[in-house]
Amino acid sequence: MTQNAVITGWGKCLPPAILTNEHLASFLDTSGDWITSRTGIEERRITHKNISDLSAVAGKHALAAAGLEASELDAIYVATSSGDTLIPNTAARVQNKLGIRGCAAVDVNAACSGFIYALTQVAAQIKAGMMEKALVIGADRLTYYVDWTKRNVAILFGDGAGAVVVEATDDNAGFQFSHLGCDSDGLGILGVDKMGTNVPRYHDHPGAFEVPFEGQEIYMNAIAEMKRSSLEVMKKSGWHKDDIDLFIAHQANIRIVDALTKHLKLPADKVFINIEKYGNMSAATVPVALCEALEAGRVNAGDNIILTAFGAGLTYGACSLKWGSRTTPVAISSAELAPGPTDALSLLKEDIKRSYQERHQPIPDALK
Repeated sequence: MTQNAVITGWGKCLPPAILTNEHLASFLDTSGDWITSRTGIEERRITHKNISDLSAVAGKHALAAAGLEASELDAIYVATSSGDTLIPNTAARVQNKLGIRGCAAVDVNAACSGFIYALTQVAAQIKAGMMEKALVIGADRLTYYVDWTKRNVAILFGDGAGAVVVEATDDNAGFQFSHLGCDSDGLGILGVDKMGTNVPRYHDHPGAFEVPFEGQEIYMNAIAEMKRSSLEVMKKSGWHKDDIDLFIAHQANIRIVDALTKHLKLPADKVFINIEKYGNMSAATVPVALCEALEAGRVNAGDNIILTAFGAGLTYGACSLKWGSRTTPVAISSAELAPGPTDALSLLKEDIKRSYQERHQPIPDALK
């Protein structure tokens, strides 16, 4: 009998520093109401900690919820496009911060779709009998890349991490099907330029990154591909829309989520949304939303759940899950980030000023 792969633990790490729309309006030509009306975002979290720090905290919470010790893991997968270093990978650093040795440590970079990609890889290996227990983390700090002079980018992103423990089970529950893809014709509409070996080795690039962001193209592609992926996994699972108990889409923009769920004809009470608190946390949005759905009592034993995401590349994907029997944590971890500054605007002040200086624009009075 082929074993199944079920989520048994979940956790998150959200930095304490909150950047509100009003903070952004103090140095950008915008207002809090304008941002909320167009994105659904009211605030987002900001960190200067490393992604491995956020990932380790989220991972400890997920392990406690599963009732596991880190030493029992066969693998750690970290989905991120803003890892601490390229070599070694971030998953190796997370392993070290969990105080263990020996298990596989893998980074997955599929931008905002990364958690879906990583979860699919882990579930497939568990179902094939190649591993028994794994920690899957989605974590990003895209505010590191933001050009704070560009309103269309600066208002969207936040930092955070979410994690799940996936285990083998003989029960009729867990991971059902997935559909992953990429439309590389859209490489140029979203990304971070001047990073990687495509940049001349001795090129003296400015501290402010170029972030191509074609909003309308992203909007249309995100809806189309998440819809297609979701319908594909529903078909494979033999589910109709009325069979879905919870739908969690990448929290990039409330307009995208609303349009997507209307296309799928899903009622609002089956859709989980938390974008107003965190903005777009890239690979972290789906696991954090899943964690908060559990905390809010929105997940019940045996529920049919769809997770879907879309990101730079243009990557996309969806997966279907039948939730297991447990919806409350076995234990609660006390893990948290090391103390640090909690005022987001103060944390970002020098980065924001540098963005304006490098774009040869006058520094706003609020930053002087």
